[in-house]
Amino acid sequence: MALEFRNVTKEFTTNSGARLTAVTDVSFRVEPGEFVSVVGPSGCGKSTILSMTAGLYQPTQGEVLVSDRAVTGPNSHVGFMLQKDLLLPWRSILNNVEFGLEARGVAKAERRERAMAELAHCQLAGFENHYPYQLSGGMRQRAALARTLAIDPEIILLDEPFSALDAQTKLLLQNSFAGTIAETGKTTLLITHDLAEAVLMSDRILVLSERPGTVMAEIKVELPQRDKPINRRTMPEVADYAAQLFKHLKLEEKAA
Repeated sequence: MALEFRNVTKEFTTNSGARLTAVTDVSFRVEPGEFVSVVGPSGCGKSTILSMTAGLYQPTQGEVLVSDRAVTGPNSHVGFMLQKDLLLPWRSILNNVEFGLEARGVAKAERRERAMAELAHCQLAGFENHYPYQLSGGMRQRAALARTLAIDPEIILLDEPFSALDAQTKLLLQNSFAGTIAETGKTTLLITHDLAEAVLMSDRILVLSERPGTVMAEIKVELPQRDKPINRRTMPEVADYAAQLFKHLKLEEKAA
């Protein structure tokens, strides 16, 4: 399922009554099954783009389209994964993964089957009866991905899902998530401050300007090792590739 922004501008009204333009004249298209990352400085409107894709905000001008239909509100085609896993502490991991299906009225037997399948897909088989406090941060994020995939969205939105993790766990999950999402064939949009992460996971990278954000560059990722597991030997090439992009675009990597 394709995602498209056509000349989108989004304005907000502040508490003082002033008008704030978050993004202006944003246009891009994400093809079915494509993984695209959006990078840019803080406050440039990256999260606003995700929220409009999810139907949480409406554009002030322009159109947001999913499968060539205008997005007018929240819809079942989109799955949203945030920085925090937001797992419910009083529910088991299995019950957490079932939550979205339960909210949609899916019968118990079917939601149990789908949840168990996604837990296995996300390498969490055997942990279905554990509770969130019993899992590591990386396992909790995998559970959150399983919950997102269980509702079978056509488009997955990722809002810096690895930013709170340590470097080793982050690398492992980037590799794991990229492979899992590729297997599903889902159209994916990732927001990140980390260009190396964007290089590692994406088919294309959209670079936004300072606020009001607009697309200032579009980069097709052509990394030789892209189809191979990332390890300590290949990571320097990812970092070098990212550094070359920053130099080419005259950008500086944001400090963690």
